[in-house]
Amino acid sequence: MADKNNKSVKISKYRGRGNINIGIFLFAVVLIYLFVTVVTYLGRDKISVYEVREGSIVRDTSYTGLVIREEITVASETDGYVSYYQNDNSKVRTGTDIYAVSPEPLDTEGVSSEDLPEASISPETQSGIILRLQNYNENYDPSDYAKVYSLKNEINTALQDTYSVTRTQQLDAVIAESGMEVASFAAPRDGIVAFSTDGYEGLTKDSFTAEHFDLTEYENTLLADQMKVSAGDPVYRMITSENWTVIVPLDDETAQDLAEDEATSIRVRVDKDSETMWADFSLIEKDGTYYGCLEFDNSMIRYAEDRFLNIELILEDESGLKIPKSAVADQKFYVIPEDYLTTGGNSSSEGLMVKNRDGSVEFLPVDIYDITEDGEICISRDDIKEGTVIVRPDSDDRFTVGKTKSLRGVYNINKGYAVFKKVRILCENDEYYIVREGEDYSISNYDHIVQNGSSVDPDEVVFQ
Repeated sequence: MADKNNKSVKISKYRGRGNINIGIFLFAVVLIYLFVTVVTYLGRDKISVYEVREGSIVRDTSYTGLVIREEITVASETDGYVSYYQNDNSKVRTGTDIYAVSPEPLDTEGVSSEDLPEASISPETQSGIILRLQNYNENYDPSDYAKVYSLKNEINTALQDTYSVTRTQQLDAVIAESGMEVASFAAPRDGIVAFSTDGYEGLTKDSFTAEHFDLTEYENTLLADQMKVSAGDPVYRMITSENWTVIVPLDDETAQDLAEDEATSIRVRVDKDSETMWADFSLIEKDGTYYGCLEFDNSMIRYAEDRFLNIELILEDESGLKIPKSAVADQKFYVIPEDYLTTGGNSSSEGLMVKNRDGSVEFLPVDIYDITEDGEICISRDDIKEGTVIVRPDSDDRFTVGKTKSLRGVYNINKGYAVFKKVRILCENDEYYIVREGEDYSISNYDHIVQNGSSVDPDEVVFQ
């Protein structure tokens, strides 16, 4: 008999409540964030970074210039063979013997060396040359090769008197030994003696023509020692002034730029010896062609043998910070009188005293982007709203914000986000600007800036 107390119990299985693992949840959130960040970064335009460095831009143009001097051609007074007392490009005084004419060529090789005086350099000349060499050695700069030519010219000038005296003594000894009747002729005036002629000796800046620049038609005749001449033939050329002129044909664009600049002087570089000089400048117009007239008052002897010189006109030569043109952007700022600027709060931060609607005044910190020559400060339009009334410290004067000014600048990203910095452009070429170094509220050497200024917004975070 079954026990009535035994009862069957039905057991039902229930699902238990799931436990949430907070660690897995946080990991999933971080993973999703990283995924979105990576996708966003890969999908956005890449920001190119440029490191600011010091540099320079030289804008120059090369021309072949026609040299015009105050010079004369001296003709022989008799027939015969010419012997020269002087060296080429020698400075002489009035009455100094220049050349001699003999019936037959003089035999300089037939004279015994014992009969010729020894060349000697005075102690003063030697000391001067040694001093020049010491100064050159102490101030040697391998990048300034033009100083080599300057040193050469200085030494040649110092030795010139020695050369002239020695050559004159040697020729006198040869004439005495020859036994011939030889006529000697002296310089009619002070000047520089040159032994070449080209027919351009009478040119002036008023009489030259375009044909004088045709190098295919140019002929230069060298006057050699012991050459045979007839009366009236040229025997030497004499340059009578340190003043000389170089005429260069200009293209219309360069001529217009120089005319607009009203340039009265210009820096030039002579390719022959890389010498840089200043010249008085003027424009000449002939038959529809513009010419630059470069006038000098020194260094004539250095180019006494040249009728044509390759000249570079240095139109711009600026040094500073070199930045790509693409980095420069324009941004507008509110302009406020500088005397409204003050400090306040619990720090030395600069800012403005803003008047609220209820009449109270509170301090608002602002960032300054420039202070103009007119005594106005430029602040961001994000820092303050148009129409805001500000109060000048220690005064009842009021100013309503609204006036704006556009600044040119670049975006500095040294701190990881784009900060606008104004720049002052000095000069430019096709790809770069040179901007002034040391400006307040500007960039410095080795700063990092955005290479394309239009690719970022102010205060945008930049991944480098």
